[in-house]
Amino acid sequence: MWTVVYIASNRTIAEMLRGILEGEGLLVMLRPVGTPHFGESGSVEILVPESEVEEAHEILSDAIRK
Repeated sequence: MWTVVYIASNRTIAEMLRGILEGEGLLVMLRPVGTPHFGESGSVEILVPESEVEEAHEILSDAIRK
């Protein structure tokens, strides 16, 4: 089962964080939130498999602090 680990404010941030997570070997899926007409400026959920949630939170915490 996929679990949301972060909601990015836009597609650009979501893609950057996905790259960081995938670079650490995690599987990542992005899912737009809300109405699709917002395009690149709409919020995007970052999801990982349930078994990788804890690791993803640690990686994202480090990435966001920098």
